[in-house]
Amino acid sequence: MSKSKIYTRTGDEGKTGLVSGSRILKSDHRIDLYGEVDELNSRIGFACSLMSQYSKEVTFIHTIQSALFDLGSNLACEYENRSKYNLPQVKPALISEMEQEIDRMDAQLTPLVNFILPGGTQSAAALHLARTGARNVERKLVHYHHESGEEMPVNSLVFLNRLSDYFFVLARFVTKMEKSEEIHWKAGK
Repeated sequence: MSKSKIYTRTGDEGKTGLVSGSRILKSDHRIDLYGEVDELNSRIGFACSLMSQYSKEVTFIHTIQSALFDLGSNLACEYENRSKYNLPQVKPALISEMEQEIDRMDAQLTPLVNFILPGGTQSAAALHLARTGARNVERKLVHYHHESGEEMPVNSLVFLNRLSDYFFVLARFVTKMEKSEEIHWKAGK
């Protein structure tokens, strides 16, 4: 088996290819959107690198990262071509599993009565970066949908909305497991 080239030179003029083979500018909002998905996935990977003692959670996060690749592949394809290429979709079962994980971890936490500041331990802070990255992708997806009129990938909006909730609760859970204190927001200081 021959090794594939990392560089193709096809993007040297500021254009990139979609799944369909169409070429568009790298500054296109579609490219920006799935670039944000890629950045979110990298943030998540960084958070996982700090969480070696949480094998159950990291294994589940790897499933989430694969779903983000699925989402990215759909965003890299025009809506009318997605079924033609049989692209993998975000499954409702994954969203249900995220909700179950949120409930499992939240059951072990004290009720939230104040806003908390992002931070705490390194792993919790990295999870907050993943949370805000998920919110950013969610906003850009909604903006792209309304701007372009193109249908969103199946289950994508619910997935991203739940994903930020998942990372919020996971950050709180990790803070507790690492015997650290949450930092509460104090207004007007």
